[in-house]
Amino acid sequence: MKKLLFSSLFFLIISNGFAQNFNSKRLDSLFQLLDKNNKYMGSIAVSENGKIIYSNAIGYDDIATSKKSDAQTKYRIGSISKMFTASLIFKAIEEKKLNLNQTIDKYFPTVKNSNKITISNLLNHRSGIYNFTSDKNYAEWQTQYQSKEKMIERISSGEIVFEPDTKGEYSNSNYVLLTFIIEAVYKKSYSEILNQKIIKHLQLKNTYYGGKINLDTKECNSYTFSGEWKKSTETDLSIPQGAGALVSNPTDLTIFIKNLFAGKIISLENVTLMKTIKDKYGMGMFEYPYFERKSYGHSGGIDGFRSLLSYFEKEKLAVALTSNGLNYDLNNIVLCALSSYFNKPFEMPNFEKVTLKTEILDQYLGTYASLEIPLKITITKKEASLMAQATGQSAFPLEANSTTVFKFDQAGVVLEFKASEKQMTLNQGGKEFLFTKE
Repeated sequence: MKKLLFSSLFFLIISNGFAQNFNSKRLDSLFQLLDKNNKYMGSIAVSENGKIIYSNAIGYDDIATSKKSDAQTKYRIGSISKMFTASLIFKAIEEKKLNLNQTIDKYFPTVKNSNKITISNLLNHRSGIYNFTSDKNYAEWQTQYQSKEKMIERISSGEIVFEPDTKGEYSNSNYVLLTFIIEAVYKKSYSEILNQKIIKHLQLKNTYYGGKINLDTKECNSYTFSGEWKKSTETDLSIPQGAGALVSNPTDLTIFIKNLFAGKIISLENVTLMKTIKDKYGMGMFEYPYFERKSYGHSGGIDGFRSLLSYFEKEKLAVALTSNGLNYDLNNIVLCALSSYFNKPFEMPNFEKVTLKTEILDQYLGTYASLEIPLKITITKKEASLMAQATGQSAFPLEANSTTVFKFDQAGVVLEFKASEKQMTLNQGGKEFLFTKE
């Protein structure tokens, strides 16, 4: 549910392509490189008009027992769950159980501004409700069961971020509350409603509301990389609810989004509402521009899991990635998949490491500021490596690619130094920013 450092989704311009020319060897080569260099554990599926044209899986469900992952492995998908929840809300609207403009005070009288906040405001993150995952004490209770009453109490106790419908700002609290509204109108658990309205209808065999991770049912643990893969904490899924508690795999996700955009879950009129963007947010969707083209979908992150689901309406192309260990920019894997479909250039990553003498590293130490973005980056040294820390972010390690170029592959960050001019260039997502040492 938390975003990656410097997270962004940036796509190259594309032209017409055809599935029969899909460059599977290119993606195979990338996955081999990622696997060999401990950069990614996870799975991908690419479908065109509902037919899988590429799939792959690398890594382990469980490193301790060397249990390898395959196409059947199931992952926690984090905030992609919001697309399912938004679909269920629109299903309830179509069944005359809700309407977009009704306020939520009937359900949550203790939530501040509940008499002004509408269902619509929750869906497109315009409620102003405090995001509970931003709680400074969140890490102390994220692995413990939380009752519905306790979650409402935690959300209600947060301060108002802004007045309803005056702006958009992402908040997981919105979709936890939407979950409870769905349960209230159907008088069933979210899991039961999800199964009835979406999972059974689409025959999704690997999608459900998650619980404790169970390796025996082809679920997987998640990991972070710090010299080696280390098992991540496991969020108790009573907390994220319909904001991030679902389990699935890429094949199921492509089936879901293809049917959503075909009007097989909710009406096409309501799909249009879902994809209508206001201040960066749709109703359970983001818009990902391809210059003259657009795709729609959602990303996800919970513990060490990362995921992405995106759909191109004209081509009926769906791309789904799930990961239980990421030490590389997920966006670059998407770019490789898209370049393989649309026959565009793609440069394979170079993971060769360079060891530098400490006096070379010393000349880059300091704090850098940019006139282009309101962000400062402080460069420090830890043992024989550089560390970078952006304003308000945690420090992250840099790998030397040459004497002047350093990378943080997990977020697709490249820093290039010019010590003589006291300058540093940040490259990420195809964009470049100049920084000067203070």
